[in-house]
Amino acid sequence: MSASPSSESQARWLTPATRMGLSISIATGLYGISFGALSVASGLNLWQTMALSALMFTGGSQFAFIGVIAGGGSGMAAVGASTLLGVRNAIYGVQMSQVLGVSGLKRLLAAHWTIDESTATAAGQDSLAEQRRGFWVAGAGVFLLWNLFTLLGALLGDALGDTRRFGLDGAAVAAFLGLLWPRLNAREPVALALACGLVTAVAIPLVPAGVPILLAAAAGAFWGCIRPSEAGSLARGQS
Repeated sequence: MSASPSSESQARWLTPATRMGLSISIATGLYGISFGALSVASGLNLWQTMALSALMFTGGSQFAFIGVIAGGGSGMAAVGASTLLGVRNAIYGVQMSQVLGVSGLKRLLAAHWTIDESTATAAGQDSLAEQRRGFWVAGAGVFLLWNLFTLLGALLGDALGDTRRFGLDGAAVAAFLGLLWPRLNAREPVALALACGLVTAVAIPLVPAGVPILLAAAAGAFWGCIRPSEAGSLARGQS
């Protein structure tokens, strides 16, 4: 018995990239509740909180911004801290521009949606088509759910209490581990993961927030320069 047209259509749509993108969108989006609640607790109003999620749209930078504000820091200090954390997105953009191959307004949208989650989802795929699909599904999904749950967290505010007790931050971390784990299938990726983790751990007590992840990214980039990955070769060969 042949499969029905509806099941075949669903199979074509629910590819591994789509499923991965949707999963990480839900896990990351839920964490937006924490940001919304903490943002209004730091002194920002609803519209300022929503503007940060819609326009800045990079969780680490947003938490850094409100952390400085909550600690009594100036607006310039908050912008500086959030910018430092956001530098990594520019690094992602160099890689994603080669994968996506878009221009015009679509390129601007891709730049805005180039974040940890969309980049990681794209990097976790084998074919160029799946890399592109994973990027757009994760980018759109995280943007929609992050802003939706930011609004929910901001509206509920103090009623949520300490949002860390819900374990939402752990959900985001677990999603990233889920993306990373299938890639650790040989000695080289395991060694690279350990090396970058060691660089980050050593740097955390020595440098400002945001710098450790940049140092880890630099270590990974150096490794990639001296030992180009198969994934990178695949992306270049199919572009």
